[in-house]
Amino acid sequence: MPTSDYKTGSPCWVDLGSPDTAAATAFYEAVFGWSFQSAGPDAGGYGFFQQDGETVAAIGPLTEGGAASAWTVYFSTPDANATAKLVEQAGGTVRVPPMDVMAAGWMAQFTDPTGGEFAIWQPGEVKGLDQVAADNSFLWAELHTADQPAALAFYQALFGWRTAGSDVPGMDYTILMTAEGDDPREAGFGGVADVHPGLNAGWLLYFAVADVDATVAAAGAAGGSVVMPAEDVPNVGRLAILVDPFGAQFAVMKPAPM
Repeated sequence: MPTSDYKTGSPCWVDLGSPDTAAATAFYEAVFGWSFQSAGPDAGGYGFFQQDGETVAAIGPLTEGGAASAWTVYFSTPDANATAKLVEQAGGTVRVPPMDVMAAGWMAQFTDPTGGEFAIWQPGEVKGLDQVAADNSFLWAELHTADQPAALAFYQALFGWRTAGSDVPGMDYTILMTAEGDDPREAGFGGVADVHPGLNAGWLLYFAVADVDATVAAAGAAGGSVVMPAEDVPNVGRLAILVDPFGAQFAVMKPAPM
């Protein structure tokens, strides 16, 4: 599972782009119990989702023409400019070139060769999210792609990720681990799978919850919908895939005991 000890290639930040940040904020407050804190008058409407005073995610308005509402995962890098060059060399697309975010750090946004959109973060004063892998916080990043070998080769060129097979029933599933870290349970942060019916290609973000069924019910009451109903996956946990009122997909899971 991910930790807040961010290493190169670790998912270190997640944010939501939405056409209606006020309504989306109300939805996620109802689903996860988060509170919202603005990043300030110069942040263009960007702000932070918090739990017990700890930042667990962020939200901002859509900034790219034609963009659809979606969650984005950011991977940690020591050099945003060098990573942007690797993206181009490996066949990806630079959508937003590296830019400084005041003193917080540097960010950039890309699309991988199989169509998955993601971002990177070079830390300054902000290393990443305050809290991960706890209830109502980011838990897992999963890439759904029509070409697993091409996607894996691309990201390994960028971050040196290690991979491992898995025993997820009925799926060709590859577990992702950072290049650093001896313990696979700590280095592992996500996976790669084929695109499944009803799911968008690209990165799907999972949030840990104490009760999947209660969370699904709360999402429905707040105007969301269900892509995949709650179900138990052996050796993984109980999970469901949801859509917020503006079309952003996300998943919730109560992991099985390790």
